[in-house]
Amino acid sequence: MTVHRPHHPARTHSRRRRTALYAASLLCCSALLATLPGGASAAPVPAPAPGPAAVVFADEFDGPAGSAVDGSKWQLKTGDNVNNHERQYYTGGNSNAALDGQGNLVITARKENPGDYQCWHGTCEYTSARLNTAGKFSAAYGHVEARIKVPRGQGMWPAFWMLGDDFGNVGWPQSGEIDIMENVGFEPGTVHGTLHGPGYSGAEGIGAGYTLPDGAAFADDFHTFAVDWAPDSITWSVDGNVFQRRTPADLGGKEWVFNKPFFLILNLAVGGFWPGDPDGSTPFPSQLVIDYVRVTTND
Repeated sequence: MTVHRPHHPARTHSRRRRTALYAASLLCCSALLATLPGGASAAPVPAPAPGPAAVVFADEFDGPAGSAVDGSKWQLKTGDNVNNHERQYYTGGNSNAALDGQGNLVITARKENPGDYQCWHGTCEYTSARLNTAGKFSAAYGHVEARIKVPRGQGMWPAFWMLGDDFGNVGWPQSGEIDIMENVGFEPGTVHGTLHGPGYSGAEGIGAGYTLPDGAAFADDFHTFAVDWAPDSITWSVDGNVFQRRTPADLGGKEWVFNKPFFLILNLAVGGFWPGDPDGSTPFPSQLVIDYVRVTTND
């Protein structure tokens, strides 16, 4: 989810955002995907077959209903986000991010302002949550996966993504950003995967979309979103179907900043340059439901 440059809705690819482990080899589909033009989507093909996997991070979100997320794994970012012109205020605690007692984390966006929160545009109209693993977990390489059910509605902007662990020192986009999954409400059947880095950030991010067949919407059910990440290559999949692979060759000589540790981020934004604002058809409260997040590496 890009955090420092406006998005333009006319574009159809993603424009968003953000120890060491050993590399997982990407053995399948390389030849096919290498022939894709930049930004193109591939027809679904099987994801790379994993070898013996070591789980290095996992949250199954088990716990009593209403519980806050595990503070040893996640921290909540609070405040607004002027860079994307998002409309929500991100809260802490379990106000907008809580376990449901059925093995899920639920991030809830509400049309409310109980704390008289002030946003970049004035008094906030919405609350939501954004959580990350910065300072608690980061990884370089492996299989990064989450099973998620996204919300529906104009102006909704859920994301599962990563930022370079050096974000606090070098800033964005030098830190690099790997968007594993983004969805905007006006494209209910499509998700996007994107890379952002120096010289290819914001609207110039390198990415592609994946669209469900037969007019299905991602909000209808859970789907599994993943990247397989090795030195000098990142491959995206949805429900095991690979739709994009990127290497330094895709950057036109610009710097590849993805051979270092990154941390994980989950959030549900309301409004912004890319999705546009909610309207009278947008349901509230709106929920992003996460079944699990796992990171594995093949040693």
